[in-house]
Amino acid sequence: MPVPRNRAAAFGATTALVALIALSVAWEWWLAPLRPGGSALVLKAVPLLLALPGVWRRRLYTLQWASMLILLYFAEGIVRGWSDRGLSAGLGWLEAALSVVFFVCTLAYVAPFKRAAKRAAKQAANQPAKRPNTTG
Repeated sequence: MPVPRNRAAAFGATTALVALIALSVAWEWWLAPLRPGGSALVLKAVPLLLALPGVWRRRLYTLQWASMLILLYFAEGIVRGWSDRGLSAGLGWLEAALSVVFFVCTLAYVAPFKRAAKRAAKQAANQPAKRPNTTG
């Protein structure tokens, strides 16, 4: 039985990831960097860039680890949204929102594959094992 592919969820995850990369770079270079002229925190976009090709190609393994990685960005967004002031606080809340969109879209895309794998494993476990023919 083929697994239904949720193209909207894959598109949402990819779009949210690209937006989060752009936000990370813009935030730490010129919108509201920690230090004038830019911050080394711009490097926080690198792990997201590493995930982008796999997310773009809808690779399940990449989507799974990226969904765990994104929780770090969610946490940073909450902390900076809560503790910073002005534009930086708004960008923090935007980062948290984009992280949630990515996480939800990723789970919506991966869930049918996980369910299909569990069904296949259950069916394989319920089938009697074939014994080798020892009569000769």
